[in-house]
Amino acid sequence: MQKYKDIDYTLTRSGRKKTISIYIERDGDVSVLAPELISMAKIEEIIESKRLWIYKGLAEWEDLNAKRIKREFVAGESFPYLGRNYRLKIVDIQTKPLILKNGHFCIQAKFRPKADEIFKEFYKEKGIKKIKDRIKYFQGKLGAQPNQIRILELKHRWASCSAKGNLNFHWKCVQLPLSVLDYIIVHELTHIIHSNHTKAFWNQIDKVIPDYQDRKQWLKVNGAGMGV
Repeated sequence: MQKYKDIDYTLTRSGRKKTISIYIERDGDVSVLAPELISMAKIEEIIESKRLWIYKGLAEWEDLNAKRIKREFVAGESFPYLGRNYRLKIVDIQTKPLILKNGHFCIQAKFRPKADEIFKEFYKEKGIKKIKDRIKYFQGKLGAQPNQIRILELKHRWASCSAKGNLNFHWKCVQLPLSVLDYIIVHELTHIIHSNHTKAFWNQIDKVIPDYQDRKQWLKVNGAGMGV
């Protein structure tokens, strides 16, 4: 963790980066992505120039984070999957610890102590298939060929794209509406072509998802409500 005046931030350097980018992450952290050889003086100069934007972003994060939901693994609690909420049922016997059946999540009673892990595994299992299907659909439209595709616990990011074209997605992505999931997928596929958030990057996304701004805004406003 780095500090510039009253701003704490995480600095990541990359040989692929040509410019400095600043983000407010989903957990409220400030992240700075910078070229590998750029000086700390230049990084701090950019942070200073973006000071008001950072303050505004952190204030918005606090407002949006008020929507965070603490879910309990009790009968009637709702859990999201592909944009819909399904209430939880506790059952005595079934073929798997957790299944989605007849409009309900059903968890076997003896597995409730491990419900957090079981839900995450469910989302990972369902998510990898859905995400691979959607990547297959969009990669031809973008002319982007990903390498490895994984679903992980990414902490404060929805997804990431490595220099080698490896795509990582947070398991929470599969809780989102399909339209918003598609935006995240197209966003990461586009990073295989354009590593930075340049005008060309956003123009590429616009060609595939003309209403991407609406989907991006939905994610910003409602993303804090995802999780278990």
